[in-house]
Amino acid sequence: MTSSPEGVDRLLERFASSPLAPIARKVAGKERLSFEDGLALFATRDLHGLFALANFDRERRHGNAGYYNVNRYLNPTNLCWVDCGLCAWARRPGVEGGYTMAVEEAVSEAASGWHDGVTELHIVGGLHPTLPYSYYVDLMSALRSRFPGVHLKAWTMVELDWIARVGKKTVAEAIADLKAAGMDSCPGGGAEIFEKRVRNVICANKITGEEWLQIARECHRQGVKTNVTMLYGSVETAADRVDHLVRIREMQDETGGFLGFIPLAFHPEGTQFPHLLAAGGLEDLRVIAVSRLMLDNLDHVKAYWVQIGEKLAEVALQTGADDLVGTVTEETITHAAGARTETGLSRLQMEKLIRDSGREPFERDAFYERVVRDPDGRVLRANRHDFTATGRIAAPPAGLPSHSSEIDPAIASS
Repeated sequence: MTSSPEGVDRLLERFASSPLAPIARKVAGKERLSFEDGLALFATRDLHGLFALANFDRERRHGNAGYYNVNRYLNPTNLCWVDCGLCAWARRPGVEGGYTMAVEEAVSEAASGWHDGVTELHIVGGLHPTLPYSYYVDLMSALRSRFPGVHLKAWTMVELDWIARVGKKTVAEAIADLKAAGMDSCPGGGAEIFEKRVRNVICANKITGEEWLQIARECHRQGVKTNVTMLYGSVETAADRVDHLVRIREMQDETGGFLGFIPLAFHPEGTQFPHLLAAGGLEDLRVIAVSRLMLDNLDHVKAYWVQIGEKLAEVALQTGADDLVGTVTEETITHAAGARTETGLSRLQMEKLIRDSGREPFERDAFYERVVRDPDGRVLRANRHDFTATGRIAAPPAGLPSHSSEIDPAIASS
């Protein structure tokens, strides 16, 4: 998408007498913002101006589209030895509430919530102290066999590091094995804030920010795209946030491997930091807007409605975000930390939310191509895969075109 000259002129006129005028000129001219610009955007009191700049850039890239996908979350285990201060979800071995699914259980769980024709499985868990390396490879293979056209977005950089350690392999070897077994891309969790001072407080036992980036670099080298996140609202400063965004931007310059960026709002309830106050709505929108403006080489900035709420997510689509992540059936991690949102939305609910924001819903697959459905809502094509297989589709209502292909019922149901 490109902006008309008239749109640029209106933008510059809007900021003619504003302290943000130098930044507005850079945005209009598609010039890269500096570290100091990022600090200025986090400090500005002109939130209307900030949001206008971010929305200008967002619409220049994506027009009026509001992206989402129909995905399901799968968390095979919540047992984890790391004990991060920021986490309310994971359990130490032997602690009440811990669980681990066998491979067959995990596949069954993945197939249990397919009412809207899921096109992506989002798979993350804890750093389990005793599961063997084969578990992770076998799970990918089993899911790929059961759901051949569904995109498997599996394992954060933190998990890939642990899986490699368990298998006594290099990270490169582990990524290659998991990719061969069915792993299509990786989620962006565990990035938190790259700054060591912050990580020493909120996730001291995790890999470093530098290690996170190095593992992402290896994924990208092997053709495995990843997302990337930033956890905000704990003990970081504005400078820590800008540093995090600049490091992401530098990595994207190098590899081009990040699919999207997701700002994650810290939920303190149930963590080791219950005294901290959660970020307010305007701060949520500020982070999204600044991220859109700083990440000039990354196409998609997402508003995670599970964390910031459905109503604020609608506003976010007008302040820099272009993607609402997905239907996220059965989300548990943020809800363990006190989220009051739904644990998942239907496809129709998601499209209503996007339309209510003034945007046009665009159901995407993992490649940001439009998902093709039949008139009854069954998936016909997604992830560059034609869905055919095990059960005939019921005849469509009178007057609608018929389809003679067969579709896996786990994918097809609407």
